[in-house]
Amino acid sequence: MSSINAKTYAPSPFVSVAFLGLGVMGYPMAGHLAKAGHSVTVYNRTAAKSEAWLAEFGGVGNSHALTPQLAAAKADIVFCCVGNDDDLRSVTLGTDGAFAGMKPGAIFVDHTTASARIARELAAAAKLTGLEFIDAPVSGGQAGAQNGLLTVMCGGDATAFDKVQPVGMAFSRAFTLLGDSGAGQLAKMVNQICIAGLVQGLSEAIAFGQNAGLDMNQVLDVIGKGAAQSWQLDNRGKTMVADKFDFGFAVDWMRKDLGLVLDEAKRNGARLPVTALVDQFYADVQHMGGKRWDTSSLIKRLK
Repeated sequence: MSSINAKTYAPSPFVSVAFLGLGVMGYPMAGHLAKAGHSVTVYNRTAAKSEAWLAEFGGVGNSHALTPQLAAAKADIVFCCVGNDDDLRSVTLGTDGAFAGMKPGAIFVDHTTASARIARELAAAAKLTGLEFIDAPVSGGQAGAQNGLLTVMCGGDATAFDKVQPVGMAFSRAFTLLGDSGAGQLAKMVNQICIAGLVQGLSEAIAFGQNAGLDMNQVLDVIGKGAAQSWQLDNRGKTMVADKFDFGFAVDWMRKDLGLVLDEAKRNGARLPVTALVDQFYADVQHMGGKRWDTSSLIKRLK
């Protein structure tokens, strides 16, 4: 049975696309593109994952390839979602990289949460070979990818963006251009700064209420109707009370993202005392054995 929920897709012309990286995000994102009617060629470092995807979503025009270069060869748009800057270089550059296979005028759309520096570097490299590059990190987690409701923050050329947006709406609820190359990655950093502070505040609030003897499920129902309401409270508050932390975005990934944030802050002079502190709190969670717990597990270090 497909992991993709039913969705009404925004109209877009059917195009040939590639998708590089079939992790917990990329697998359903590529699936939504196939369900929207696009011809999809997938690549994954572990070929068995590509074969599993094709068994689930395969149809006329869909296929898998053994290298990024081969996956990208016929694509009008190449989507990508891998782990970090180094992974991104490995699938774009070199003789087996996507850039070596893409046809002139094709567009590479990177959904990896990576540095703004690599986005600008690859945008420049793409231009030299007649390609376009859009940095497009996402927010919404695994559930957002599965339900086709991701928020996508983009940087790059406006004309290329206009070609990509209607196709990317297959897995998105918002797909927005925020500026030149790197702007998407910088916006994702803003997103992660907000989340870090919110989760720490929610953790402290729940721990305080539990120590005070309150029924925290009831309290969350009440304060969730007022100024304390947030996505984190609505979706993670009661799971935190229940001491359950297997809901997607892992602590290891958050630390990677906050490392990008803090490196960028050193360059632009931003002062991020709370973010730096929460990053160290997440390090505590890692040392507690919580590397794969979701980000709401910050509360564990308060108990």
